[in-house]
Amino acid sequence: MHAPPPIPAIPPSTVTVARALELPALRRGLPEVLAGADRLDRPVRWVHAGEAPHIAALLKGGELLLTTGLGLGARPAEQRAFVRALAERDIAALVVELGTRLPALPAAVVDAARAAGLPLVQLHREVPFVAVTEEVHTELVNAHYALLRRADGVHRRCTEALLDGGGAPEVLRLLADFTANPVFLEAADGRLLYAAGPDPAPPGAAEPLQVWDGLRRTDLAGRVTVDVPGQAPGGPRARLTVLPVHAPLAPVHRAAADRTAGLLAVVLLQARQEEELAARGRGDFLTDLAEGRLDPADAPALARVLGFRPGPGPLLPVVLGAPAGPGRDAGPAALTHAVQEELAAVGVPVLLGVRLPEGRIPLLAGLRDAADRPAVADRLAAALRAGARRVRSRPPVVVVGSPADWTTAGGALRHAAEAATAAAGLPDRPWYDARALDVDLLLSRLRAPDDLASFVDRVLGPLLTHDTTARTPLLPTLDTYLRHAGRKAETARELHVNRQTLYDRLARIASLLGTDPDEPEARLALGVALRGRRLVG
Repeated sequence: MHAPPPIPAIPPSTVTVARALELPALRRGLPEVLAGADRLDRPVRWVHAGEAPHIAALLKGGELLLTTGLGLGARPAEQRAFVRALAERDIAALVVELGTRLPALPAAVVDAARAAGLPLVQLHREVPFVAVTEEVHTELVNAHYALLRRADGVHRRCTEALLDGGGAPEVLRLLADFTANPVFLEAADGRLLYAAGPDPAPPGAAEPLQVWDGLRRTDLAGRVTVDVPGQAPGGPRARLTVLPVHAPLAPVHRAAADRTAGLLAVVLLQARQEEELAARGRGDFLTDLAEGRLDPADAPALARVLGFRPGPGPLLPVVLGAPAGPGRDAGPAALTHAVQEELAAVGVPVLLGVRLPEGRIPLLAGLRDAADRPAVADRLAAALRAGARRVRSRPPVVVVGSPADWTTAGGALRHAAEAATAAAGLPDRPWYDARALDVDLLLSRLRAPDDLASFVDRVLGPLLTHDTTARTPLLPTLDTYLRHAGRKAETARELHVNRQTLYDRLARIASLLGTDPDEPEARLALGVALRGRRLVG
C-alpha cells in the first residue's frame, strides 16, 4: 500500500482577536490594548456592533463587540457592571472607539476588564464599523473554508488508504497522526475494538491502551466523541473517541472525526468487521509485547483492558502460522470468528489476536501450572485446526512455545512466531514444540545469503543429481534412515522394503556422497542438509 499524499499546508482554521486587530479596517483605528493582552489568542466567532446598556443579553459568546461607549453608563458602578456582564457572556473582546462623546475610557471600565481577564481595546481614530464587520466576517468564512479543506484532506487520505487495501486500523492511525492524540473505536456495548496512537508517539507518552483504561470513564475536557452510524439496537453501531492527552483538539479535529466516522460506518457494514477489528487490536498488543515495544510491567493491565484475565499460573504462547491463511469460503473475519468459537470450548483463558501483514494468529493462554502444557496444547491445537477446517483453510501450522510469565512472555511469543515460519513445509502434525524447531529456525536465518544453498549442494549434491533421473530416488531412504537414528529394521519397515534392499541403497548413497551415513559427523551434516534443503527448495 503506497503512502497517500500529505495534507497541504494551509492557514490556521480560527480567527483570533490578535488576527482581527491586524486587519486593515481596525489597524486604521490605531488600536491600543488596555487589558487582556495575554488573551488575544481567543477565537472570534462573530462581530457585533451596538450601544445598548444591556447589550450583553443579546450576545451568545465569542463576539468581537464594537461600540462608541454610549451604553457604558455614567457612573463607575454601571460601567463595572457593563464589563462584568460582557465577561460573563464570554465575548472575545470589547473594542471601544474614542471620540468627542468619549475622549478616554473611564478607569472603572479598564479596571473591571483587567479584573475579569477580558481583552479591552480602544481605537484612537474613528473607523466605519461596517468595514470592520465585513473584513472580519470574510476572514471567518475563509477560516471555515480552510478548516473544511484540512478535514477533507484527512478524509481523502483515509479513503485512499481503504482503496489501497487498508481497513479500519489504517484509518484510525491516520486520524491519530492528524490529531496528535490517541484515537479509540468502541462497540455499541462499550467494548474496545481498536486503539491507535500518533506515530511517532510523543516522548514519554503512555500506550493508547493505558490511556483508555485510565481516562475512558472520566469527563476529560475537550474530548471528541462521534457516533459511527449503522444498524444497532437502540443506538449507533460504534463510537469514535479522540482524547486530548498530548495536544488540545481544535474544531478541525472534530470535523475530521465526523468524516472519519462516516468512512468507518461503511467499513463496519461488512459482516463481522467489529470482531475482526478487535482481533487485530489484540494482535497488535501481542506483537508489541513480542517485539519489546511494551514494558512487561504494564502488560497485565493492558491485557485486562482487552478482556484477558489469566490466573496466577504460567502463560502459554501459541502461534497459528501462515499456511492457515484465509480459506476458499471466507476471509480473515470468518477465520477469526471460527477459531474464536472453537477456542471458547477449550476451558482456559485465551487472548487471541490476528496479524494480517504476517499472516499469523498469535495467542496467549493461561495455565494452572507448567505440567498442564501438553494437555492444553493438544486442546488449543485441535481448536485452531477445527476453526481452520470450518472455513476450508489449508492444514495450519500450530507452534506451541515454552511456558512463561509476563516478563518472558514477549520473548516466548517471538520465538514461537519465528518457529512457525521455519516450520512451513514440514510434515503435518497437530502441533510443533517451538523448542524442537530451533535447528530449522537457525537454518531459516541462513537463507538470505547463499550460505545455506551452498551447504546443501556441497553435502547432498551428488545425491540430488542422481535423484533427478533415477527410477528409485535415494533421498527418501536417507531421510527415513536418519530419522530412525540409523536403526535399519525400523527404516526398512517404514519404507516397505526388505533388509537387503535397504543395505544396497545405503551402499549406493555412501558411494555417491563419498561418506558413511553411520559416522556421527556425517550423520549430523546430512541431517542438517536435509532440513536445509526444504528451506531452499
